[in-house]
Amino acid sequence: MAKRSGGLRFQPSGGEKKPQIPTGKKQRLKIERLANDGRGIAFLDGRTWFVEGALPGEDVEARVLGARSQIVEARSERILTASELRRAEPCPHARICGGCTLQHLPAADQLTLKQRSLAEQLSRLAGIEPQIWAAPLSGPEFGYRRRARLAVRWNNKAQRLDVGFRAGASQDIVSIRECHVLVQPLQTLLPALLTVLQALDKPQAIGHVELFSGTAEAVLVRHTVALADADLQRLKAFTLEQGVQLWLQGEGQPQPLEPAYTLGYRLPAWDLELAWRPGDFVQVNAPVNEAMVAQALEWLVPEPGERVLDLFCGLGNFALPLARKGAEVIAVEGVEEMVERARTNAAHNGLENAHFYQADLSKPLIEAQWAKGGFAAVLLDPPRDGALELARQMQTLGARRVVYVSCNPATLARDAAELVRQGFQLKRAGVLDMFPQTAHVEAMALFERPA
Repeated sequence: MAKRSGGLRFQPSGGEKKPQIPTGKKQRLKIERLANDGRGIAFLDGRTWFVEGALPGEDVEARVLGARSQIVEARSERILTASELRRAEPCPHARICGGCTLQHLPAADQLTLKQRSLAEQLSRLAGIEPQIWAAPLSGPEFGYRRRARLAVRWNNKAQRLDVGFRAGASQDIVSIRECHVLVQPLQTLLPALLTVLQALDKPQAIGHVELFSGTAEAVLVRHTVALADADLQRLKAFTLEQGVQLWLQGEGQPQPLEPAYTLGYRLPAWDLELAWRPGDFVQVNAPVNEAMVAQALEWLVPEPGERVLDLFCGLGNFALPLARKGAEVIAVEGVEEMVERARTNAAHNGLENAHFYQADLSKPLIEAQWAKGGFAAVLLDPPRDGALELARQMQTLGARRVVYVSCNPATLARDAAELVRQGFQLKRAGVLDMFPQTAHVEAMALFERPA
């Protein structure tokens, strides 16, 4: 990418009160650099403009989406002078769909942007950088999503069912018949599914639809009222013809149409298969997930018999490979249903050295019986709000190696600062490109405490 300044600067206000900029106004802008979320940044009349779909060096005509104080949010509508970096988006919905916001930027430059974002967060919020920057983990640019949620809304004015993805910065639905980031089985399924949904007698009953691909393909139909019998028969016939499972969800949990239906995914490097149900968390990108697990095990270097603590363990995505390597794994999750499925997954794979517990991970761990005796290593895979309370307790667990897997560089940086205060050093860090064509950054960091 073109060389950029390190910090994000804002245009000085100049002191005088500026007139309000109306939503919808068009403005010609010169883009100077990219923000960490992939939007172009321009400066005009004492204001900082964040422009979707724009690249450094471009002249664009942008439409205002909203303005407050000195900040204006906008979307490029015409590229007057294009950057040499710009590429043609393969998806016809790229400029309006809110899902893939970076298709106009080559894959290598997307990775550079994500690496810069992680480095800036660690530097700005924690004042640290790793001793070694790990190479980014990446997979296919397209055809990687093994699950997706389709928005559904009855359009009363047009008397039709709109099915697709949310538009950028809007609740509008972009109607689609193709999606390039879905895995191939779901790309094949999508057009026929849309035809069936739009032919239902009472489509107003549909809340949303989810697609899944793993050891089997499945469609989950969330309905707000009971489906009409004729519509249910249409959905059954469709899934039978397509060879996919049908799951339904009313007020309760998702239920398979046939009790024998099971969903799962494989981790072939460790000869593992993990079962899951719609509603469970699983990583959408199978190749990057497998590479992520492999790197976590490489960094943790678990020895046979060592006690390893896996926090926010979910279905056992890290715990079961750790157990397969011979470690004695204590795995903890806040949701009891996930704990039960993780136990079942361990038993199904013949693993007796992985032990799963439910616990509120916002409370002190040392009080738990399973935390007695300490650990050689700890793995953290928290949600977006991070694991600050756990970082504050890390020294009491006795671990000398901590691998932190993050879906939010800001909370990773915050928690990294606390781990450093606990006596750990940031040895390695790198990005995980779990969501190509978006600015979403996932990361992994290795902390070690000197002997």
